[in-house]
Amino acid sequence: MKNTLHKSLVILCLILFFSCKEENKNEEKETVAKSSVSENYNISILVDLSDRISTKKNPNPTMEFYQRDLGYIKSAAEAFSQHLKSKRMRQIDDKMQLFFNPEPENPEINSISKDLRITVDKDNASKELLNSISNTYASKTTAIYESAIKDDKYIGSDIWNFFDNKVNDQCIDAGYRNILIILTDGYMFYQGTQIKDGNLSSYLTPQLIKKSGLNTNDWQKKMEKENFGFIKIDKDLSNLEVLVLGINPSKNNPFEEKIIKTYWTKWLSEMKIKHFEIKNADLPSNMDKIIKDFILDHD
Repeated sequence: MKNTLHKSLVILCLILFFSCKEENKNEEKETVAKSSVSENYNISILVDLSDRISTKKNPNPTMEFYQRDLGYIKSAAEAFSQHLKSKRMRQIDDKMQLFFNPEPENPEINSISKDLRITVDKDNASKELLNSISNTYASKTTAIYESAIKDDKYIGSDIWNFFDNKVNDQCIDAGYRNILIILTDGYMFYQGTQIKDGNLSSYLTPQLIKKSGLNTNDWQKKMEKENFGFIKIDKDLSNLEVLVLGINPSKNNPFEEKIIKTYWTKWLSEMKIKHFEIKNADLPSNMDKIIKDFILDHD
């Protein structure tokens, strides 16, 4: 009798123990899910409006590069909307904006870009606003690209200077998950910012890669030994995540893609950016999941 009672008590204790353990696990999962949903997002998109988007200089029969950009922006805007809709109204305090560097000379483009600086909080959040964000970004960015292509005045892209002088002020806010999406072919060039320090530079072009002798099979050893790369920017950007989209290497060098990605990887790592991805100029349908996963699937 005593043995039977003892066994019953042991079984009961085990049941209670594992039940409590399972409840704690579920509570932990719920806490993680709630904290992820309640995060405030600050998403910035930096657009490279250089001649990479020119349909004359860089035509693409499958899909023009500017159309690919528009597809990527649409995916990012949809992810932002999805994030907002997953939150309770009183939790919403999120931002999304679009930048250029340098700013285009066309006043129409600059005017349109101001409409793409969206702040959504508990005071202005509504179903109408949340449902309109994707369409607003799609229509207005289409107008920006079409205007830039029509002007046919491409002044280059000063991404290095943007990180050096603007990214802290414009893309990073305390208490937010700060995400910067950069639309570029991977090259950097702006007439007003050409700095060289040995084999380090503030710019990268196919001509520079060729001149540097990085078009042979031992390019990696040469890069490491002779310290090629972007000039280091002495900033701690550990509170920033970066997604680079649209890498489009020159076809004249089979190693060009790897060289571009090595330049970017080294540079972003030096600025203590822990979470970043660098992706090629694939079709928007292939990039949609990648973009949304980067924005929405966050530990």
